[in-house]
Amino acid sequence: MRIISGIARGTKLETLEGLDTRPTLDRVKEALFSIIQNEIYEANVLDLFSGSGALALESLSRGAKSAISCDNSRKAIEIIKQNAKKTHFEDKLKIINNDYKKCLEMLKNEKFDIIFLDAPYKTDFGIDATKIIIENEMLSNEGLIIFETDRKEEEYLEELQKYADIKKIKKYGRVTLVFLWKE
Repeated sequence: MRIISGIARGTKLETLEGLDTRPTLDRVKEALFSIIQNEIYEANVLDLFSGSGALALESLSRGAKSAISCDNSRKAIEIIKQNAKKTHFEDKLKIINNDYKKCLEMLKNEKFDIIFLDAPYKTDFGIDATKIIIENEMLSNEGLIIFETDRKEEEYLEELQKYADIKKIKKYGRVTLVFLWKE
């Protein structure tokens, strides 16, 4: 896994061993950032369920103003710290070692332009996080939530639409990216 574009382009990132996390594939990450390329510059980014921190770091590499990576795993936090050092973004990346509910509670007065939700696939954490984000008005006026899943659409779209509007859906093999926004 590597940084695809921007000032840290080509930097190889550390990843977690095992099956507990699954990094966003480079081809999916490349497509995702192609879609949001005009929203990244000077954005405030939240990468919930951060894993290796790749999405937050890619955002910073492409010109985001700041990013927060949150993960519950101490091993993930160590990897994120290593990757922040490798990419020289230690000063722009805030790292929070907590579960998503506590993280969102800590950040409930913040506004984000882009929020990445790549929750563990077999959970409803992403849907719950979306609800909390919308209820606490954590998205900026033009803000986006990018929800990554491998579930069948009928399992989550109806639930997500209770909280936010679906702007776009993109499928990449088993992975589906849902772009949400709040009018």
